[in-house]
Amino acid sequence: MKLVIVESPNKCTTIGHYLGSDFQVMASQGHIRDLSMKGKGGLGIDVAHDFKPDYVISLGKGKIVSQLKNAASKADEVILATDPDREGEAIAWHLAQVLGLDVETTKRLQFHEITRTAIAEAINNPSTLNMNLVNSQETRRMYDRIIGFKLSSLLQRKMSSKSAGRVQSVTLKMICDNDEEIKNFVPEEYWTIEVKVKIGEEVITLNLDKVDDKSLTIHNQEEAEAIKARIGETLKVIELKQTKKSIPSRLPFTTSTMQQEAFAKFRFSTSRTQSIAQKLYEGKVINGEHVGLITYMRTDSTRISPDFFTRHAKPFIIEKFGEEYVGNIKNPKKKGNIQDAHEAIRPTGTHRTPEEVARYVTPDEAKLYRLIYDRAIASMMADKVELQTTAIFETNGLTFKATGSRNLFKGFLAIYGEFEDPDANALPEIEEGGNYHNEEISCEQKFTKPPVRYTEAKVVKLMEEEGIGRPSTYASTIKTLVERGYITSKAGVVTPTETGIRTTYVLNKYFPEIVSSEYTANMENTLDKIEEGEQTELAALNDFYGPFMVKYEDVQEKMYKDPDQETGELCPICGSPLVIKKSRYGSFVACSNYPTCHYIQKEKKEVVITEEICPQCGKNLVERTDKKGNKFLACSGFPKCRYIKGSEEKQEKIIKYTEKDYVKECPKCKKGHLVVKHGKKVDFLGCTNFPKCRYHEWLNKKEKKDKEVE
Repeated sequence: MKLVIVESPNKCTTIGHYLGSDFQVMASQGHIRDLSMKGKGGLGIDVAHDFKPDYVISLGKGKIVSQLKNAASKADEVILATDPDREGEAIAWHLAQVLGLDVETTKRLQFHEITRTAIAEAINNPSTLNMNLVNSQETRRMYDRIIGFKLSSLLQRKMSSKSAGRVQSVTLKMICDNDEEIKNFVPEEYWTIEVKVKIGEEVITLNLDKVDDKSLTIHNQEEAEAIKARIGETLKVIELKQTKKSIPSRLPFTTSTMQQEAFAKFRFSTSRTQSIAQKLYEGKVINGEHVGLITYMRTDSTRISPDFFTRHAKPFIIEKFGEEYVGNIKNPKKKGNIQDAHEAIRPTGTHRTPEEVARYVTPDEAKLYRLIYDRAIASMMADKVELQTTAIFETNGLTFKATGSRNLFKGFLAIYGEFEDPDANALPEIEEGGNYHNEEISCEQKFTKPPVRYTEAKVVKLMEEEGIGRPSTYASTIKTLVERGYITSKAGVVTPTETGIRTTYVLNKYFPEIVSSEYTANMENTLDKIEEGEQTELAALNDFYGPFMVKYEDVQEKMYKDPDQETGELCPICGSPLVIKKSRYGSFVACSNYPTCHYIQKEKKEVVITEEICPQCGKNLVERTDKKGNKFLACSGFPKCRYIKGSEEKQEKIIKYTEKDYVKECPKCKKGHLVVKHGKKVDFLGCTNFPKCRYHEWLNKKEKKDKEVE
């Protein structure tokens, strides 16, 4: 029996089915080890000895590791099949270390889709661990630990912010910069002038283009009225230009573009998109077979394999649309920090159409699958061809423009344009030199608009463009910022909080390089060089650590501590001012003379006084809340008056026993009598003097029956 270890439990059944009974498939459920918190600064890194990391089993993973060790000890061979990226390679290496496997000989399976063909090819062509990838990920982890721990501890001491990080801090700054632009924006007035003309049976709108051959901005109503007065009763077509243009389809999805398009089409958040894509990759049961529906969903590549095009896409396009709709694989030049480790996100097969898959998956999964499927196929289809028309109309030195386009050949829109009308803005037949009557003139006052607030999708796009993070970290970075209370995300629109703005301000003041896109992108470049074998892990850490710690020690002395905000009240114990203090659990009011005085003000709860009157003492009833959070009305005269509204109803429900109900005298208190009482599960004899006397006797079935007869 051979043991295959994957990351996710969802893959086990599918891969196990493909491999057969000679294999056992188990899951590590992500990372099994991480840096400890031992050593200087709790880094878990021995900086003095070439940055030697100290790894420990991750919290909650002890049982999983024990199960894997047990299975490995019984297996004839252990094969590592974690995800095909840096993170997956590192997980495989940690598994090898914990299970005592030889790194140089242990088989490593690489597959980018979970299908029978891909698994068979991987098992027949295994590789071994790529230590350059492992070293790259380990360096990244140590970068993050050093920056995160050092800056986070500093921020917590000085200003009670929760954390800082290599990727999260620069991402937060981009969001804060956008917020500042919006706040500082000053709207400017401008005017637009439109003319409607009738051409045949259609009325089209012309937009003012130039005044006396010059482009200009109309600043106020006076200028607009002066131009309006020059518009004649007819406008002459002085130029008519028609151009046939081929428009290529867009590239297939990367992680970033998939998240952006899913937000644009369905308003899915980045984490929601990634979660759905993970399920599609790991596989769903389709027509009785559990199969992966898309390729690996963490990628920055737009590459499609020639084999997929030849065997799947091309035959499908010919059969579905015709040979004239077949295009080519797009091979854009690699740029920036793109790793291109695997393909773009595409369906694993064209035969599993969105219509068929929709019958077996959730509505959201069906939506995203259709988006991925259509985008990938469209990227390999022929260009769309359209006729673009531009008409220039003239009157008294004023020129107006109308533009439109008419579709000549759908091309890729045959599959990706189901929600588009390619002829929606087509112009009617216009005669060059023709004169057309002015039907209506409209002048409209407008104001320039501030920059739009970033969406999660926009943040992801900027992270990709600036080379910040990697496809696997986009969604998790945004999620971390929300959890830290640095930003809010409502309907996918992100807004920095006051804490986020203050944290960014302080970091930008003392560590401008940390919140610099260039600095973070350069670190990513360094990690890429380690992956390619062009730089060593030790050299990268030395280059980073020395300058960082010099700056850190300098800032630690200079950085001010946020003064506590005074409330205007004095401490009832020592008379010092009360201040608002912050902790990781929130804000609270305490004495400024701490630690000499430990006074902490209890949270004041506003009392809601109602107009209802207490029937017992005549005072107003107030709203109160019990321990379970339930609200009720009670007398404001408590504790002298203990009236609670509704308590009289409960009292009415109390059963009043008579001599007829008495079974016998209570043997314990001698004051009450035993009567039949009904519990939740069984009847019993209880004292009428309850709760002062809690004596009871259990009834057997015969006694219960006898009492019922009586």
